[in-house]
Amino acid sequence: MGEQTIWYLEMCDPGAHHARALPEALNVVECEIPRLAFNRFLYQLVGAQWQWDEKLTGDQNAWRSMIESDAHRTFVAYHRGAIAGYYELYRPDGVNVEILYFGLVSDFIGMGFGSGLLSHAIDQAWGWSGTERVWLHTCSLDHPAALDNYQKRGFVIYHEETAPC
Repeated sequence: MGEQTIWYLEMCDPGAHHARALPEALNVVECEIPRLAFNRFLYQLVGAQWQWDEKLTGDQNAWRSMIESDAHRTFVAYHRGAIAGYYELYRPDGVNVEILYFGLVSDFIGMGFGSGLLSHAIDQAWGWSGTERVWLHTCSLDHPAALDNYQKRGFVIYHEETAPC
């Protein structure tokens, strides 16, 4: 069993966001009718290559409750009708928005979509009335460009840890 590095990043001022435009080839839609099965599908579609599996064996009722709560939002990016990526925002305390999941489908990595989609997520998080902070975490098992993308958009690391993988 190896080890992974986990980085926790935050943005405490919307003015810190170094935005990139959403590519015209992407259409991002918010899922206004929450469905656990759809979020599970997105989680597997995007996350399988990055070993996202913890939600698949956890408490499905707790996951459903989170997805169906007013504190949770899901956005899907489409390219020419196909799902290119997605992200989830979660704000259980009414002020701190976590970019809970963010990623691209493997076929769309390398097409220049990541920075624009991340900027879209950040804009949606800051645009959610009452937001005071946007945060996320990533790890060394994620795409090699993920940490750099987060930092280039204006996130700063506030905690780092090592954990088994």
